[in-house]
Amino acid sequence: MRIRTISALSAAVLLAGLSPALALPGCLDAQRKVDEAGALRFQARQEARIGDHDRVCDTLDEVGDRYHEARDAFDDCGAGVVAIDLRSELRNLRIAKKVNRCD
Repeated sequence: MRIRTISALSAAVLLAGLSPALALPGCLDAQRKVDEAGALRFQARQEARIGDHDRVCDTLDEVGDRYHEARDAFDDCGAGVVAIDLRSELRNLRIAKKVNRCD
């Protein structure tokens, strides 16, 4: 009984964690762009720790480009809800640019 409960719980967590964008094959490119933007955000944080201001700003510009490309791709594949959710990421990006004085 305990194993069934754990298995059912694991299955529920797995299903809840799946991105709705992955349900549509046409949205895979958009999801890849979001993943690239996340990796670039991490890179920008590392560059900020090092103190390379110019490189941080360039990387944050690349992050913005990836988010815009992802938003357009999500709109094209019919996942407009995910595209709307990217607005908050773009808002956070603008804040990061202000903090790093990139504007």
